[in-house]
Amino acid sequence: MKLSSAKVPKESKAASPSHGGHNQNSFHSKRRSGHTILPLQPVDELEQWSSVAVDMHNNNNHHQPQNSHTSTSRSSDYSAGGEPCATGNKWASRLLRECARAISDKDSSKIHHLLWMLNELASPYGDCDQKLASYFLQALFCKATESGQRCFKTLTSVAEKGNSFDSARKLILKFQEVSPWTTFGHVAANGAILEALDGETKLHIIDISNTLCTQWPTLLEALATRNDETPHLKLTVVVTANIIRSVMKEISQRMEKFARLMGVPFEFNVISGLNHLGELTKDALGVLEDEAIAVNCIGALRRVAVEERGAVIQMFQSLGPRVVTVVEEEADFSSTRYDFVRCFEECLRFYTLYFEMLEESFAPTSNEKLMLERECSRSIVRVLACDNDQDSEGEFERRERGRQWSDRFKEAFSPLGFSDDVVDDVKALLKRYKAGWTLAQPHQDKTGLYLTWKEEHVVWASAWKP
Repeated sequence: MKLSSAKVPKESKAASPSHGGHNQNSFHSKRRSGHTILPLQPVDELEQWSSVAVDMHNNNNHHQPQNSHTSTSRSSDYSAGGEPCATGNKWASRLLRECARAISDKDSSKIHHLLWMLNELASPYGDCDQKLASYFLQALFCKATESGQRCFKTLTSVAEKGNSFDSARKLILKFQEVSPWTTFGHVAANGAILEALDGETKLHIIDISNTLCTQWPTLLEALATRNDETPHLKLTVVVTANIIRSVMKEISQRMEKFARLMGVPFEFNVISGLNHLGELTKDALGVLEDEAIAVNCIGALRRVAVEERGAVIQMFQSLGPRVVTVVEEEADFSSTRYDFVRCFEECLRFYTLYFEMLEESFAPTSNEKLMLERECSRSIVRVLACDNDQDSEGEFERRERGRQWSDRFKEAFSPLGFSDDVVDDVKALLKRYKAGWTLAQPHQDKTGLYLTWKEEHVVWASAWKP
């Protein structure tokens, strides 16, 4: 199945006709010879979602991903002259590892010495090494002084006060323009959901994610282009984070306007009174017997307490869904949580890849890049410096790898492989970005798809059936 395309910039090598998806008889339409029906460009999708008054024929002046750049180093004696993390001399990683081991060994004199050195060299505005040093220094200091919970709450409060719909929209829009980090999961999950719900007239998607509904414009358009009766879609968004809760009213209004524009009968519900996902119940979701259910989890399950994950998956099973889609970043902060040095090593590995990706995707002076880097500080403090998960106030940040999630889901579900059409959609999406991004399909005994950045798995997407 192919997701339709409302408009594709002229620069695209695989551009579809001017009316894109609206020329298709169905989202099951066969590929035309020599053409691929691409999903919406990330920037197009968000512009339609945020503006509603969209012109399907014009406004094709969209930016292509930025060339690779790096920040200017402010400490040339110790940095690699602004080179990305992977090609620098790795001074930050060496010092940070030494400091983590000293904290684990409770070597106070060494801790003080290394924290002082890192403080002298770190900068959130420097090259990749300096940025890693800056954000991990904060977490290591909090760990050493047992101030992690206080620091985490302060960072959360600052983030919530500075949050607005417009700022969040602009940040997401730019990130999706230059990197497939989030759009990969959107395309894979939407394809699996559309195929699982094909032919149904009453759809209920339960969205448990951190995507601010940016995933759904493409799916709404695909529903609008069906050759049979356009189905009724009920979208229930489950929100646990205050930072997202504050912008849901604006998102709700825009989603409803976009659905009207697409001609899709639409109902939008928000469940926002939960402290954490473990409190979610079948009754609260308002599931009806005649609805075809899909559960969509993107970047959400890692925020569930490790001990409660099995219960949450069992609750999903009780809904009787046609499909459950899961997208998570590829890191293990769960099995390592009681071994500080191992957890630190994994955390450093993951965020080094992430910072390197940001460094090569954005221009060196990009405000959006700085905002995304700052968002990491809260997660790093949460993982490394907050020992008591019970005080997390709904945010746990205990990521697991795809194979770990697979083991959990196999207790209640069976893997639902992605079709060739969905795989082709994902491959077409990756061609829109600069070199370095590829799709990895695991061997037969594994499930899902992996987004890889320079041959390293970074995001995992999967689909499951009862």
